[in-house]
Amino acid sequence: MDTSNTETKQLRFYRLRDIVGDVKNGIPAIIPVSKTSWYRGIREGKFPKPVMLSEQTSAWRSTDIDALVEKLSKGNHDEEDLP
Repeated sequence: MDTSNTETKQLRFYRLRDIVGDVKNGIPAIIPVSKTSWYRGIREGKFPKPVMLSEQTSAWRSTDIDALVEKLSKGNHDEEDLP
């Protein structure tokens, strides 16, 4: 059985700096918006809510971010279909 073409999506978590980027540390943005715009988008239901990994640590599922990137790249900005 040839699995070379099978895409395996492994769940990982992104921290905020991984999503919006961090120029000082050379981390490119996945979604190029400011932190303020990102959190506003969460409140408005445009962006996915984070998962709390601990009391003070939040992160986002890679599957949610991948789905958002795909949706935004297609030009579809409707809130009801976001992860």
